[in-house]
Amino acid sequence: MKINNFLLLVFSPLLMHAQPTQKSDFTAQEIELIQSGTAEDPMRVLLTTNEDDLAFLTQQAQPINPNSENLQLLADRMLTTVNDPKTRGVGIAAPQVGISRQAFLVKRLDKINAPFELFINPKITWYSDVKRYGQEGCLSIPDQTGKVYRSLVIQIEYCDLEGNEHKEVIEGYTAVICQHEYDHLNGVLFLDQIERSEGFNYAKSETKNALYYELLPPTP
Repeated sequence: MKINNFLLLVFSPLLMHAQPTQKSDFTAQEIELIQSGTAEDPMRVLLTTNEDDLAFLTQQAQPINPNSENLQLLADRMLTTVNDPKTRGVGIAAPQVGISRQAFLVKRLDKINAPFELFINPKITWYSDVKRYGQEGCLSIPDQTGKVYRSLVIQIEYCDLEGNEHKEVIEGYTAVICQHEYDHLNGVLFLDQIERSEGFNYAKSETKNALYYELLPPTP
């Protein structure tokens, strides 16, 4: 599936909460789901057309200990899922594969070779007033797309798998992906964002300032 400049595809399965086990901070049900396949096995994705899936996708995800022993396997299986031809995209959140935890993968289109990176317990601490109005879609919402206002620049804090804490300013389409995935952790879908933006007034940026992207020089 080809990803164009504006189409954001995201993906999704199912598991209800219980108290986390002391050993890994994952519940027994979550561990069973994570360990139901190897790192090379994609996970089932949740769909809003399924009543139980929709209820799961619209709940608040819980924080996760970055040292949880099954987190690496979860990250590997999420990566396999987002790279699978059936569910290929540029981002995926843990709730979309049935784990209601605060973690998502984003394709870093702002970096050389565009690697996928895992954001653990992310928090967007600042949103620019300048918005980008672009088309989005979500594999959790079959056959629907829509144009969404997203901040062009964000500041985000998160932890990686090694336990390192990061604070970054991210802009452009990568910032859009981060916002889309961050919404999933809060039980918010892109259609909700479209509805929320109704009634707001927006002025086209070119009427105020001429905006340009500085392109990276070609690699030798």
